[in-house]
Amino acid sequence: MYSWIFNEYPAFMQQDTRRFVSQETGNMYIAKVEPSDVGNYTCVVTNTVTNSRVQGPTTPLVLRTDGVMGEYEPKIEVHFPEIVPVAKGSTVKLECFALGNPVPSISWRRADGIPFSRKVEPNKSNGVLEIPYFQQDDAGSYECIAENSRGKNVAKGRLTFYAQPHWLQKLNDAHLPIEAGLLWECRAMGKPNVSYRWLKNGEPLEPLQERIQVRNGVLAINTVSLSDSGMYQCVAENKHGVIYSNAELQVIAIPPDFVQNQLKKLTMVIEGGEVVIECKPRMSPKGVISWRKGNEALRENER
Repeated sequence: MYSWIFNEYPAFMQQDTRRFVSQETGNMYIAKVEPSDVGNYTCVVTNTVTNSRVQGPTTPLVLRTDGVMGEYEPKIEVHFPEIVPVAKGSTVKLECFALGNPVPSISWRRADGIPFSRKVEPNKSNGVLEIPYFQQDDAGSYECIAENSRGKNVAKGRLTFYAQPHWLQKLNDAHLPIEAGLLWECRAMGKPNVSYRWLKNGEPLEPLQERIQVRNGVLAINTVSLSDSGMYQCVAENKHGVIYSNAELQVIAIPPDFVQNQLKKLTMVIEGGEVVIECKPRMSPKGVISWRKGNEALRENER
């Protein structure tokens, strides 16, 4: 934070419609110098985090006696850039100050004619327009008007809205048997729009014919194999930031196992009735199931 000591500490120059200190450059401006302004000025830079201060050299201000400054139209010395990118949810402060005689008045307006929302208020001296919690509706062209009895001057600039990527949908770990299908989708929002890319074990994931397909935030594997196991990352980014969503794919390979689905040792059936005996072994990949009656193999449709 910039401020100026007037003569001796703790007397600081007070800002008003005639005097202004830019928080962008630290420069001090006096629109119309008066005898009460004569004295010594010292720039003070304050670290708002540590509250430590550094002072610059003293600069004297004296009045010339060889003439009187006549009236002249406003000359805008402090103005905001033509394009100001502003992050979503942040607070933006636009500075505008003009020299002139009489002292110019400063006013603000939106060039598109949209009135300011209630949250937007110029400070008491009108040298700063503060817009808290910036949203897309606040983007647009703004004007600072400096005016006195001799004329008017206008400074213009445009505020553009941007937002770093943030997740709408992340990835979840997947545990799949061999030859199962995988469909992963991650979705993010940002301004400008985000682009996506995929990594496997930290390396770029390349599509593999029709088996592995990558399209924006969607990864599809038609039939997974053991080699597909690993850590995957969906990366969403725009020029203002990059975010990662991580997930692990475990492809499971197990031999046939009847532990969880044992066949019944005895099934009672009425003569002439129908019977269903389920055979559901746990195995990956899917295998071939066959039946035997005693030592003889059963074939389909055999009774």
